[in-house]
Amino acid sequence: MRLGMIERDGRKSVVAVLGEDRLLDLDIAAKYARYETDVFTDMQKVIEEEDYGLEQATWLLKRSERRAQLAMGEAHFLPPLMPVQFRDCLAFEQHLKGSFAAAEKMTGQAHAIPPVWYDQPVYYKGNRMSFIGHGADVLWPAYAEFLDIELELAVVIGKKGKDITRQEAPAHIFGYTILNNISARDAQMVEMPGQLGPAKGKDFDTGNILGPFIVTADEVPHPAALDMQARVNGEVWGGGNSADMHHDFADIIAHISASETLWPGEVIGSGTVGTGCGFESGRTLKPGDRFELEIEKIGVLANRIVRE
Repeated sequence: MRLGMIERDGRKSVVAVLGEDRLLDLDIAAKYARYETDVFTDMQKVIEEEDYGLEQATWLLKRSERRAQLAMGEAHFLPPLMPVQFRDCLAFEQHLKGSFAAAEKMTGQAHAIPPVWYDQPVYYKGNRMSFIGHGADVLWPAYAEFLDIELELAVVIGKKGKDITRQEAPAHIFGYTILNNISARDAQMVEMPGQLGPAKGKDFDTGNILGPFIVTADEVPHPAALDMQARVNGEVWGGGNSADMHHDFADIIAHISASETLWPGEVIGSGTVGTGCGFESGRTLKPGDRFELEIEKIGVLANRIVRE
């Protein structure tokens, strides 16, 4: 099942994909079915209901109440979820090598992948308040000149847990979605030698994009092996497959949850797939550029960047 969030006539609701161009408004469908609930007004509520929430969504999807349907093109998409916590990893070796090579060309300084990267997942906590959805404009931060996309797969945590083992980890995944972590490379290059961050290289309003849908975990065998592609103005910039993650999401969840509770509604990004950004190939975004990030089974996350 693919689930998203839309806003229509001043109300927010969870939608399910019926086909290539049709959506089912689950909140309206529940009302027509005389199912008294507000669960389908917020994805977080669906997640917290665990199996029961998905069972009800499946039942409504099978009924496919015509009066609750709408065309995909009519929908104003929101992020499928406003994360309760957001972490982003660095799990693709090819991206790391490509970025280090690009940085060396820019600065003349050579970089090697540190041993810790191979030994354990590495991640940072990002701005959970800056998320936008499919179709929304990204606002160019005033302090930056070198803007870039990042094509990432992300998991949504569906079940609370602490000290989760690698074997237990897949059961804590609610689903998978697309993450575009817009990056100010010039700011990032300045601040990273300070041994903290990224900070302003990643933190600005509209800088994180999620969606358009969450595909539920039952449709993606773990470890995820999904094709990924990034396009800007119709030109393919790069991509790969999520199977190339050096540490898969079971490793990542087990590592993060060591002596720390993970909560339903947390989002964890994979980091950029190899060639899934412009930095590795010397490309940069320009005002007005439109980008499409596509991941198998999830869909296409499309946005535009504007400079005011």
